[in-house]
Formats: sequence, structure tokens, C-alpha cells
Amino acid sequence: MKIIIFAGGTGTRLWPLSRKKSPKQFEKIIDDYSTLQLTVFRLTNDFSYKDIYISTNKKYKEIVYKQLSQIPKENFIFEPEKKDVGPAIALVCGILNRQHPLEPIAILWSDHLVKRNKLFTKIIKKSGSFIKKNPQKIIFIAHKPRFASTNLGYIHFGKIVKKIDNFSLYEFRGFKYRPDEKTAQEFLQKKTYAWNLGYFVTTPSFIYEQFARLTPNIYNNTETILKDYGKSNFETTLNLQYGKVESINFDNAILENLDKSKALVMIEDIGWSDIGAWESLKEALENHPYENITRGKTHLDHVRDSLIYNYENKKLIVGIDLDELIIVNTKDVLLISKKSSVAKVKKIVENFEGTENEYLT
Repeated sequence: MKIIIFAGGTGTRLWPLSRKKSPKQFEKIIDDYSTLQLTVFRLTNDFSYKDIYISTNKKYKEIVYKQLSQIPKENFIFEPEKKDVGPAIALVCGILNRQHPLEPIAILWSDHLVKRNKLFTKIIKKSGSFIKKNPQKIIFIAHKPRFASTNLGYIHFGKIVKKIDNFSLYEFRGFKYRPDEKTAQEFLQKKTYAWNLGYFVTTPSFIYEQFARLTPNIYNNTETILKDYGKSNFETTLNLQYGKVESINFDNAILENLDKSKALVMIEDIGWSDIGAWESLKEALENHPYENITRGKTHLDHVRDSLIYNYENKKLIVGIDLDELIIVNTKDVLLISKKSSVAKVKKIVENFEGTENEYLT
């Protein structure tokens, strides 16, 4: 079984730590490791490094080589420019379709946290065993909702159609993206909706066939690139050809148009969190809702329900009588925000474009 980890996002909502030159998935957010490293490490008890592939932008080549030196260099797939996830997945699956067309693959993302690692890897392995026998199927790995989130997508599922040991596979009935608060509460109560993690297990052959059927322009462009795969001029062809298709999300290009009978859903509680923003990082790390989450040199007195990250070793952050704040100190930016206002960070960073502060983005 092969594992493909995508690490090409920019992570604006985790600014000022996450920047264009070094997005969130490469920064030391948990202890001394990046979330990309943690994503790989949680797999290595059950999968070898030679079976793990990394897809990212070529401008991050040196970062990923340094952070993941155990992975063979031929397992790194570099996009020459940003074209959203649709073309990126087509490229990776096109390559693997030439090498291992019917071997199960798991698609994962580099900026998530998973607390129940053993359960997580067991789910991937069991899903892989099913796909090995059913190579024209896809299994979506979903999560039991902990709360009515309006920032996450949902998978609508139906009845149980198969059991794999202690795991159930459910009918797939469709996706729903970022519902409003009322709809999210309804989803939570109905118990037929689960959080969509963006994780799935299938075969390269199945996914690549979907590109041929649903987005022939992306498929044909990828085929033009891959005719030179393994040759000395491959990188030149890739650089010339990759940008000739539109940017499109994989969900919009493929998943929303799948034959539903080909898909199944596995739903478990793996202790998953999407740490796309500071408040979600706090929620992922806290043991109770009012706990402070800190990093670096801090001294707090009567501080409650706050995240305080200090990346300067020679500076001490002292907080007194504070409540529900996000404070992030880097060498060139100090961010101070109410926890409820941190969603505005993305817009502020976007507004820096074309100004004297653009170098900070």
C-alpha cells in the first residue's frame, strides 16, 4: 500500500507563523516538529518510508528534503506552480498508475492532527485490504462530529453495507460544504452526517480513470507530461506543460461527480483536528475549553482560555488578567487578537499585498 501526503497549502490563517516562503505545514507548531513530520511519523510503525510519497510545490523542495530525509528522493513529486489540488492529484495518480495501478493508495493531508494514531493506521490498513479486493471502489474516511462545525465539510452517509472486523462501511450519499450554523446543528442531531476529512483510500487506476472520464483536459495534459516520465527531459516537460490547465479543486473536479455506488464511508473518532487557524489549534491541543495553550517563554497570571506562542528565545511574554486571546510572537510580527476575531487574520494578510508590509506575508 502507498501513502500520498499533500503538502502544498499556504496556511494564511496561521499567520504570522505561516508565510508564503514557509507555510504552516513546515513550521514547528507542535513541540519541535512540523505537522508534515508528525503526519509521516504517525504512519511509520505500520508503513515503510519507501511507501510514503510527498506532493508539494517545487519551491519547498529543500524544506521537505531536510525535514523528511528518510523518504527516498524519487518519492517526492514537485508541482512547478500552484494549480490547486485537482491537477496535483492527477499528476501523482498518473505516476503511480504507471508503477502500481491496482495497489491501494491512501490520500492524506499534511496540516492535520490525529491523537489516536493506532486506530488511524488500522483504519487505513483495513481500508487498503478491502480496496485490494475491490480496486474500482473508493472509501472516504470520515470523523464523528464533536460539535456543529461551520468551517468543515460533511459527508452524508446511509445504511451499513459491509463490516470489516469491527469497522463498518456505510453508503455514500454525498457532500455538504461548510453549512450555516442552523444546518450544522441539524447535521449533528440527525447522526447521518460526518466530518469530511479529505482522506480516502482507493487505487491509482480508479482515480486516474475518473480524470479521463470527468476532466479530459486535465487527463490529457497529464498524459502529455508523463510520456517523458523517467526520462532526462521529464522536469523540462513538467515545467512547460503543468500550468496549461485551469486551477480546480479535486472535490469539484472529481469527487462531486463520482458514481455514488462506487463509494463507501468509514466513520470513526480518531481524535482528528484541522489546525487551519489559531483557534482550531487551541481546540486541538487543550484538555478542557478554558485551558491556556503556550509555547516558548511565557509567564501568565490570571490568564484564561488563551493561546500564547512565543518564538523568540530572548524575550519573555508576560500576561496578566487576560481572557480568550490569541498572542503569537515571531521575530518580525506580534499578533494580538481576541480568539473570536482571529478569522480576520486572513483578510489582513491579503490587504498587505502591494503595501510596505507585503514582505511579511
